[in-house]
Amino acid sequence: MDSTKVALVTGAGQGIGRGIALQLASDGYHIAIADLAFQEDKARVVVKEIEELGRKAIFVATDVSKKEDIFAAVDAAAEQLGSFDVIVNNAGIAQVKPIEEISEEDLNKIFSINVNSVVFGIQAAAAKFTALGKKGKIISAASIAAVKGFPILGAYSASKFAVRGLTQVAAQELAPRGITVNAYAPGIVGTGMWDLIDEKLSEINGKSRGENLKENVESIMLGRIETPEDVAGVVSFFASPKADYVTGQVLLVDGGMLYN
Repeated sequence: MDSTKVALVTGAGQGIGRGIALQLASDGYHIAIADLAFQEDKARVVVKEIEELGRKAIFVATDVSKKEDIFAAVDAAAEQLGSFDVIVNNAGIAQVKPIEEISEEDLNKIFSINVNSVVFGIQAAAAKFTALGKKGKIISAASIAAVKGFPILGAYSASKFAVRGLTQVAAQELAPRGITVNAYAPGIVGTGMWDLIDEKLSEINGKSRGENLKENVESIMLGRIETPEDVAGVVSFFASPKADYVTGQVLLVDGGMLYN
């Protein structure tokens, strides 16, 4: 691989984003980590891990709900690392609330982070690919909730259905420039997000902490909880030449929960 291949991963200070960043670094990419300013200490640890793999890495303080922040992060990646080839719109949040309790503030918050950031990431990456004369790859975080709506996760499900729609639209619009646009759809990943979901579900249905997670994991056909590395393998494929003829797809990586 060309030593100047560069990928930007949002929300890469921890969890799935960290796993993706480390996998792409192992694949030969230099990595720009875009995460919130208060996550800098965690992100710096990931930067060091990437450097230990023999690749370059930078941290760019980024609020993904702000268009100017994402464009600035893409500029920083290209300027400081010498190229720009892949964006992974990974950052996202969950919300656990019955549909009747979802507030306007809830909707605005989750859509600004889970949906607006994907639009801005697509725009920033497409502009940079075109400026650099590259084809490039855009990869975004969907979810099993992009394929099936889940009770108590109404706003989250809606936001991920939106990512699925944006992926299909952007793939069609950007195909003439050779830019591919795909998304990965994880199931139940053992990260802080699912700890939050488990806690909130416990408050709603009265089950003890850990019971909701246990019941959900028992529904996975492959019999174990998902890891960030499981997700990162799919992103690695989408970023590679092996996926040059794949676009507009949302690939389930859930151990056998949904079948699409």
